[in-house]
Amino acid sequence: MKALLDTNVLASAITSPRGAPRALLEAAILGQLEICTSQALMAELEECLLEIFHFERLAAAATCEAIERLATMVEPIAVPAVCRDPDDDQVLAAALTGGVTHLVTRDKDLLSE
Repeated sequence: MKALLDTNVLASAITSPRGAPRALLEAAILGQLEICTSQALMAELEECLLEIFHFERLAAAATCEAIERLATMVEPIAVPAVCRDPDDDQVLAAALTGGVTHLVTRDKDLLSE
């Protein structure tokens, strides 16, 4: 199974010792789940770790580098504007480019029909 874990899920997995996001990250670390992401999503994660969770800059960068080594990195050729939030367009473009079978998010815009 190949999944894209949205920024909100990865941030939760990194900052919380339990729960479904942490279990997904641990499954990826153990090789039980293949995860996919992009540079744009990693930049968003680093910003989130800095601004919301108050990580030190080096710790945020090191955390993102570790995720990048763990994940399949993709770079979408095109990012069509289909969502209200341009950041959500990045998520969908990376998921499509990576050929994921699952998109894991808590984003209400992405979860709505």
